[in-house]
Amino acid sequence: MSDTGAWGFTDDRGVAVTAVRAPERVVAYVRAGAALLDLGVTPVAVYGSGHDGDALDPVKAGGLEAAGVRYLGPGRGLEEEALRGLRPDLVVDVTYDGKSPYALEEAVADRLGVPSVALCVGNELSLPRIIGRFGDLAATLRPASAEAVGGSLASAEGVLRAAAGRAEVTVLALSGAGTDQVHLARPHAWPELARLLELGVRLLDPGPGPGANWLTADWEHAARLAPDLVLFDSRANAVGPEAFPPVGHARVAPWNPELPPSPVAYAGFFRAVAAALAA
Repeated sequence: MSDTGAWGFTDDRGVAVTAVRAPERVVAYVRAGAALLDLGVTPVAVYGSGHDGDALDPVKAGGLEAAGVRYLGPGRGLEEEALRGLRPDLVVDVTYDGKSPYALEEAVADRLGVPSVALCVGNELSLPRIIGRFGDLAATLRPASAEAVGGSLASAEGVLRAAAGRAEVTVLALSGAGTDQVHLARPHAWPELARLLELGVRLLDPGPGPGANWLTADWEHAARLAPDLVLFDSRANAVGPEAFPPVGHARVAPWNPELPPSPVAYAGFFRAVAAALAA
């Protein structure tokens, strides 16, 4: 932010946006909005992705529901007049490829004359950098939110590192697609899973085959990997452990692949993984 009070931010596509003052009415993709809320910036509304329905997925919501933030439904089906009626002065999305917003077409914001930014959540950036970029944006929107927020995350990482060092537990991350099919996560394709590896968690790779982020296979393939612990996709669009077959003798714990990129959210996830390793 300049000395004249003008606001500016360059997003992870390299797009620079400016305004005469810091935006106050932010509409965001659910994941981005939940992260901003954790960082002290409350959106006026959030929208979902193509995986989301007419109701907000509570797993992805973070503190949005408790804060009374309105959910507009999937971004691709968003009625522009409804968005216009909210009088937004900034749209915040995420990007996986560093080129395009993930959940809302940029042309929508353009037609409304509203600046839009997209922050990377793909594996081009490390998890600490992803979290840091959301902190950077939040700090421009509400400077008070830039106060120290990383201490709990550093502490949680220490707890996880210690738990991983004590437990010889192999871990498989997956997303249930049905009773006959499962998507097995490639750890290095997911920033949070790559961070788990860095902290000493013994994540299993599903092996060769098509798919950059997932290997789609049957449940027998998952069982042959013989994990001690399964991190299952807990989002509403995935099949949970109550409906998929046992993966050998593995115990299960939830994993949200769209966790809000904030220190508090990932601190909670790391502590939960540490507890699951020690169980």
